[in-house]
Amino acid sequence: MHRSRPALAAGLVLSAALLAGGCGDPGDLRGAGTTPTAEAPTRLWPKLPPPSAPAEDYGTIESLPVKGVSVPDGDLRKVNPVAVAKADFDENPGMYSRSDAIYKQTARQLDACDTGRTGQSGDSGDGKCPVLDAYYRDLTGDGKDDLIVGIRLAEGHAENLDIRAYALEKKQLTQIMEMGDAVLGVELAGHEVIVRAVSGMQGYEYRTVWSWDSHQKTMLPTTDEIVRSPNASSGKPSRGPSRKPEPAASVRPAPSASELP
Repeated sequence: MHRSRPALAAGLVLSAALLAGGCGDPGDLRGAGTTPTAEAPTRLWPKLPPPSAPAEDYGTIESLPVKGVSVPDGDLRKVNPVAVAKADFDENPGMYSRSDAIYKQTARQLDACDTGRTGQSGDSGDGKCPVLDAYYRDLTGDGKDDLIVGIRLAEGHAENLDIRAYALEKKQLTQIMEMGDAVLGVELAGHEVIVRAVSGMQGYEYRTVWSWDSHQKTMLPTTDEIVRSPNASSGKPSRGPSRKPEPAASVRPAPSASELP
């Protein structure tokens, strides 16, 4: 059973008292000290009028259908992830404008991908395909695997990785997550996607947790925080955005080309 922090502290105090008293100690409970009085939050500027418009939020995600890609037997493992990435990026450029240089360059790289092969970086035969290995995990909680794809963008851009997730909704392949950042690493924990990204402050990094929202029908950034980088204490500089994300070891990779129907 998981012990709360106050219970653990009380247990440690009791153990120390028993050891100090020896065998003759009667074993009575000892107090752990006074408990701080709980204080209600203080509301600042209670008469402040409501805003006239919502602030811009990169986490405002819509579920978008991916046209032109069928899902045999409703199984996302039977869909080629490279074909999904190409169709979705062409249909839904996400944060990019079709006139942006980064969009045009990425679109050209995706055209070089071989859709007959699995989604692996450099797996197009000429080393130019930017689609990384695909991963599968139930993100929506419906008991079925969803598809997670990473598109590596050209070096020199602020966003070095575009991360997209797809689910099957009413027999339609649907994009449920799309974000781009200077990514240090990506992890899966339960139904959540955790993205670590470069921060402008030396020794710190961003940590964003994306979770399924059943009302919005998309993945939303439910936690977005800036934390101390793991390398900060050792004096090592933070890893740059050129580092490839490291998938969790427990995640199942995409099947090889020979395994696809």
